[in-house]
Amino acid sequence: MNSDDVIEVPVQGTIRLGQLLKLANLAEDGAGAKELIEDSLVTVNGELEVRRGRQLHDGDSVTTPHGTARLIPG
Repeated sequence: MNSDDVIEVPVQGTIRLGQLLKLANLAEDGAGAKELIEDSLVTVNGELEVRRGRQLHDGDSVTTPHGTARLIPG
């Protein structure tokens, strides 16, 4: 996957940031998601996010050094 590619992730309703990172394969597991967030390597809609439990909605975009995921209606 090219780092410029955006992974579209279909979800119904909301999803927590840590769950999205795992679902989109931007983190290997929950510990990896926590580490990315604690190391200030995750942005949501262009702004640094430090809460693993942040609720995400359709249209939100999450970026890490491993790529970008955008939520789409599922």
